[in-house]
Amino acid sequence: MFEDDTQPADPQQVIADTRAWVERAVIGLNLCPFAKSVQVKGQVHYAVSQARTAAALLEDLIFELNQLVAADSIDRDTSLLIATDCLHDFLDFNGFLAQADRALEDLNLDGVIQIASLHPEYQFAGTRSDDITNYTNRSPYPTLHLLREDSVDRAVAAFPEADSIFERNMATLERLGLEGWAALDVGRSNARKTEQ
Repeated sequence: MFEDDTQPADPQQVIADTRAWVERAVIGLNLCPFAKSVQVKGQVHYAVSQARTAAALLEDLIFELNQLVAADSIDRDTSLLIATDCLHDFLDFNGFLAQADRALEDLNLDGVIQIASLHPEYQFAGTRSDDITNYTNRSPYPTLHLLREDSVDRAVAAFPEADSIFERNMATLERLGLEGWAALDVGRSNARKTEQ
């Protein structure tokens, strides 16, 4: 088992793990051609939720959504809300996304912010759990990526053939393979395991 329920995750380590994944996998493999610019400019906000229930995570999500829209995009263009202590089961996490979308509507942010989902056990429909293509969306922890719609629109307009990103990512991961992914060392830190 990868977690100790009695010991909450160290938020700084969680952020370090997530940053390493962003830098080595998302940017390093160019899975998202728009990520490097905001990361280099320090415009990515990393928030750790230690919620133990979906209801508590929803409260943290609402807080982070409000913080993002209140901030100037020059300072905070996007946010990653990282859940360390709930929704470890991908199906539960996937089910939570409907609540996340309702929160956008309730806050009148539908069309202003979009939420992308990332998870250590992410699985596209019609694939096996060990299919390497699932790793395009596999993060160290269950993560909700909050994106400004206008930033997404600008990035897509500046990137030729943005529709091909998904297919290109699949090909990248297929060339890399499971061993290549493991060599990136972009999972959870072993620090918590050794402390137990």
